[in-house]
Amino acid sequence: MNLENPKSFNDKLNWLKLHDRNPEYTLMVDKIEAKKWVAGKIGKEYVIPALGVWDKVEDIDPSSLPNTFVLKCNHESKVHICRNGIITEDAKKDLKKHLKNNNYYRLREWPFKDIERRVFAEEFIPSIGGEDTIEYKLTCCNGKVKMITICSGPAHVENERRFNDHYTPNWDKLDFYAIYKNTGKDWKKPEFMDKMIELSEILAVEIPTVRVDWYYHEGRIYFGEMTFYTWGGFIPYVPQTFDDVMGSWVTLPKLK
Repeated sequence: MNLENPKSFNDKLNWLKLHDRNPEYTLMVDKIEAKKWVAGKIGKEYVIPALGVWDKVEDIDPSSLPNTFVLKCNHESKVHICRNGIITEDAKKDLKKHLKNNNYYRLREWPFKDIERRVFAEEFIPSIGGEDTIEYKLTCCNGKVKMITICSGPAHVENERRFNDHYTPNWDKLDFYAIYKNTGKDWKKPEFMDKMIELSEILAVEIPTVRVDWYYHEGRIYFGEMTFYTWGGFIPYVPQTFDDVMGSWVTLPKLK
């Protein structure tokens, strides 16, 4: 990495880890606090509400929740779908393990360091998390959307079950991939995309670069999460030259 004179996107993400320490970023990556933060910026209608928040897995009372619900930690992306009001022993074990993990120490993504790690429940939305899930990830640079990624298939699975296709806001296809390959098909620009762009740019104001993730379900746009360092700032581009292309989109703040 070139941290003295960063040019590529990966270089700039890691430079930002070192030098862009806005304490508000911790709220934005905390999946519980982010709901409040986002609702205050764009309205609660875009946020899937939390059904309950707990410090310990043992404190969760399934009888207080719907028959089917989702459990996750506020600093992790893994999701447990609980059906028939039952939290399986495997889910309990996994959640307890994640509550002990401080993600900061893995790739030095400092906004995670001081998160108060908790577990929370959400409404189960059938179109999120299944094989046919579509997720929209909008990469913003200096407050403007520069790239839209359409992710098809469930998150955090084997490469052959997940695909990413990348477009500009003008809906020109970007010819690269990283980890997850392209589908090879041409997506039509969704009718709701202009609204997603508008909302993303509201949330990304005065941030050098951040990715804002969204879902679309039954005519409604739902906020997913905000990601400051995609793939931890170690994105394996194919071709590698696209690292510099994305790097050119980001103007770094001046050091004080």
